[in-house]
Amino acid sequence: MLVYGFINSIILALMALGFSITFGISGVANFAHGAFYILGGILTWLFLIKFGMPYFLSAILAVLIVGAIGALMYRFLLVRLRGLVLSEVIATFAIGIIILELLRVFGVMGFEYRLPSFIQGSANVFGTYVGIQRIIIVAAGVVLLFALYLFVHHTKLGLSFRGVAQDDHTALSVGINPYKVSVFSLTLGSMLCAFVAILILPLGTISVDEGYDVLLKSLAVCIIGGLESTSGVFVASFIIGYVQVLTAMYISTSLTMVAVLACMLIILLIKPSGLFGKYKEIEERI
Repeated sequence: MLVYGFINSIILALMALGFSITFGISGVANFAHGAFYILGGILTWLFLIKFGMPYFLSAILAVLIVGAIGALMYRFLLVRLRGLVLSEVIATFAIGIIILELLRVFGVMGFEYRLPSFIQGSANVFGTYVGIQRIIIVAAGVVLLFALYLFVHHTKLGLSFRGVAQDDHTALSVGINPYKVSVFSLTLGSMLCAFVAILILPLGTISVDEGYDVLLKSLAVCIIGGLESTSGVFVASFIIGYVQVLTAMYISTSLTMVAVLACMLIILLIKPSGLFGKYKEIEERI
C-alpha cells in the first residue's frame, strides 16, 4: 500500500503539474489539458508504430507539436478572451472536447493503441515487486521537479515567470512582457502534459476517455492544493494518491474517483482556496 500509494501520488503530481504551471503564471485554466495528454500519447504512437521512428525522436516530436498547439491556442484564441474567465474555461474545454472526440471518430480505442514500456521487467522495492516503468516514472518525476526548480529560481526566463505570476503590471513596468511569458507558460504546460503522458501511458492503453479522467484528476489535485501553488499540488497529490489506494483496497476500485471528488469537496468546505491557495477567504472577499 505504501509503495503503490507513493507511486500513484507521483503520477498524479506529474499529471497536474502542467495545469498548475499554466494557471499559476498566465492565470489561464487550460481545460484542454486532458486532450493534450492523450494527443501527446497518440502522436508518439503514430511516429513510433506507423512511421517507424525511434522512440526518443517520436517522443520529442510529440512534445514539440503539443507545445506548439498550446502556443497557437493562446496566440489566436485566449489572448482575445483575457479577463473573461468563464469564456477562457469554455473555449479551452471546447478545444479539448474537439480533439478527444475527433480521436474517437478516427477509432483511437482498444489494445492496439498502447506505448511500449521503456524497459521491461520488475524490481523488488521494500518487499513489493514494482514494474521498471513505474520506477522510471518516479525517477523522472524527481528529476523534472529539480529541473523546474532550477529553471524557475536560477534562469532569467524563470524569474520572469515568477514576476508575472506575482503581478503582471509590475512585471511590465520593469521590462518583462506578460504576453510573451503567458504564451511560453502555456507552451511549457502543454509540453509537460505530453511528456508526462509518454511516461505514464505505457502502463495501459491510449484511450479517449482517459483524457477526461486526467482532466478531472488534475483539477482535483490543483483545487485541493491551491490552483496557483506548485507545492500545494504535490501535497494534494499525496492526499489523493493514498485516498485512491485505500479506497481501491478496502472499498471498491469503481469508487476511487468518487472518493477523490468527495475529498476535494471536504477540503473546499474547510479551506475554499485550497490548502496552499492565496485567494482570500469568504470573510475577506466580502
